[in-house]
Amino acid sequence: MAETAQQEAGRGLWYGLAAYGMWGLFPLFWPLLEPGAADDILANRMVWSLVAVVLLLLAQRHWSWIRPLLRQPRRLAMLGGAAAVISVNWGVYIWAVNAGHVVETSLGYFINPLVTIAFGVLVLKERLRVAQWAAVGIGALAVAVLAIGYGRLPWIALTLALSFATYGLLKKKVGLSGLESLAAESAFMFPFALGYLVYLEISGRGTFGHTVPGSYGWGHSGLLLLSGVITAIPLLCFGAAAVRVPLTVLGLLQYLAPVFQFLIGVAVFHESMPPARWAGFSLVWAALAVLTWDALRRVRADRVARAAALARSGAGTPVTDAPVADAAGVEPTPAPAATR
Repeated sequence: MAETAQQEAGRGLWYGLAAYGMWGLFPLFWPLLEPGAADDILANRMVWSLVAVVLLLLAQRHWSWIRPLLRQPRRLAMLGGAAAVISVNWGVYIWAVNAGHVVETSLGYFINPLVTIAFGVLVLKERLRVAQWAAVGIGALAVAVLAIGYGRLPWIALTLALSFATYGLLKKKVGLSGLESLAAESAFMFPFALGYLVYLEISGRGTFGHTVPGSYGWGHSGLLLLSGVITAIPLLCFGAAAVRVPLTVLGLLQYLAPVFQFLIGVAVFHESMPPARWAGFSLVWAALAVLTWDALRRVRADRVARAAALARSGAGTPVTDAPVADAAGVEPTPAPAATR
């Protein structure tokens, strides 16, 4: 039995690595869809995401969650909001990657845990520990340093972080799994995306199904179709990881994606990193290190407290790795998938 649990945890770790690894490699995929514009790519991604998710739900025969959801207008409204917010996130991300701002997109997902914590204070009225306050303060200083380095506010990073933090907050309140949530959100956005694709076709700006010598052909259309698949597959891996490993592990794994994005921006696309940007990124990484240290310390303290309580009660039950908090200090609620 213990061996089976260990094997499941090992499989969960690999699923998590696969999910965050794929999200981290997304900056290599979106440039392949050029010369399609960001709005064209986004609309195609929304349409084909729904197609991919419906096929997955058909394969799993997983429909029982839909009817109860349709009877809950408040949850439906929050899903509609989540769909709108993630559309902004996806659109800015795709545009930024194809416009040569991969490093700044990685910054957005590096500071996302700090924005999530700020939302916890401002929206959910949560109380922060001293280390969390310190991390948020360091993060604010990092944004100021980066604004000086860029000569402007890092609006791409801030938009990605704010939109994804809002998305995570809405998903937390809705309480659907990653695949179910993507299906509902894609269904909300499908008519708008499909209508926009029709508009692009009428205006001559659409690229799906067209062949222009020296520009794009059927391979381009195939890649647009694939955008729906690569949206759904990491979510499946994330879902498989979330039920097998503690949130502390997922919290640490979430940093893989922006690390990969940062490395791709610097090493593959050769984006500029002057000293001021290195200083800003170093402050962000310091803030994340403080968050991680604080979360792991709390996990150990909770584990010791549970063991002491069991010893006093004489239960003698072994202490398990309950998901107390992730690396950003988030309480034990289902972690939102890091949709890109």
